[in-house]
Amino acid sequence: MPTQDRTLVIGIGNPLMLDEGVGVRVMEELHQHYTFDDMTDLIDAGTMGLGMITIFRGLGFLLIIDAINGTGYPAGTVVRVSPEDFAPNQVMHSLHDIRFVDVLQAAQLIGIEVEAECVGIQIENMSPSELTIGLTEAVEQAIPRAMAAALTLLDERSIPFEVIEPETAEDRELIDAVNDAYEEMKDKRRS
Repeated sequence: MPTQDRTLVIGIGNPLMLDEGVGVRVMEELHQHYTFDDMTDLIDAGTMGLGMITIFRGLGFLLIIDAINGTGYPAGTVVRVSPEDFAPNQVMHSLHDIRFVDVLQAAQLIGIEVEAECVGIQIENMSPSELTIGLTEAVEQAIPRAMAAALTLLDERSIPFEVIEPETAEDRELIDAVNDAYEEMKDKRRS
């Protein structure tokens, strides 16, 4: 199968359910603070389903960012996993939901194969008593590290990105935290 150049970064989740929306939030922060080449797209996939299969056509790499649960790690821990390893801990959004690995397997059945990796963020609470936009403190603090994990995966595949000059002190603080985590991850890769 020929190598294909398109890359897709997908944020999955429901921002109305506290930490369940962390994947979408990370994707939005990446989109707001970084530029990517014309062959890289970032999308909000909401609470994903089999309808996503068609957007996998022509991809060389697919990066999923989503909430994860049951890892045994503290809330806010960021993990990098394969779709197969992600499946047992993936947050299911409803009884009608389907795991990401199942979507990839369904795509293979119709001849669509794509290399995929996942960045998961361990949740604390995704069951608020009322619809709630926002994240718990532990998961909010994980945003820069999750962004850095996504950028590290892109960098490993030589997918270019550049930071957008921060406009506010808050933006500068976020970018600095992402850069620190990114450099730490690069150092770990080298050793």
